[in-house]
Amino acid sequence: MTTRFDLQDALFGAFLIVVAALVFYATRTLSFGSPADMGPGFMPRVLAGIAMAFGLFFAARGFSRGGEPIERPRLRPFVAVLGAIAAFALLGVKAGLALAAVATVLVAAAGSDETRPVEVVLFALALAAASVLLFVKALALPIPAWPW
Repeated sequence: MTTRFDLQDALFGAFLIVVAALVFYATRTLSFGSPADMGPGFMPRVLAGIAMAFGLFFAARGFSRGGEPIERPRLRPFVAVLGAIAAFALLGVKAGLALAAVATVLVAAAGSDETRPVEVVLFALALAAASVLLFVKALALPIPAWPW
């Protein structure tokens, strides 16, 4: 069954418009400057303007064409993503970046029926190694790589 307008596009457009409006409001006290002498509010407002333009485009497109109804939200992927964020936040400092990255991937993967255990473990290990190499070794950020 199709609807008279594309609700997904309309909602996405409305979301972008609201985010852009919030950025404009949050940066209202920052000086804008000019392209030659940018103030602290220049880039946030330029990017908010671009987001606003995309939002208007998607909202107009959503209301000008038909679409499929939005499927009912599923709880498992939502909980898995929130759990992955919580796992990284709780483990990042105490368990180290490597273990936090592995735990984050494993928890997030639990939210999908399409994950394969071997692929998830390989990706988790690769992401942990890349994170440690980039953030701890290359950028020398004061993040512990391991709990010891």
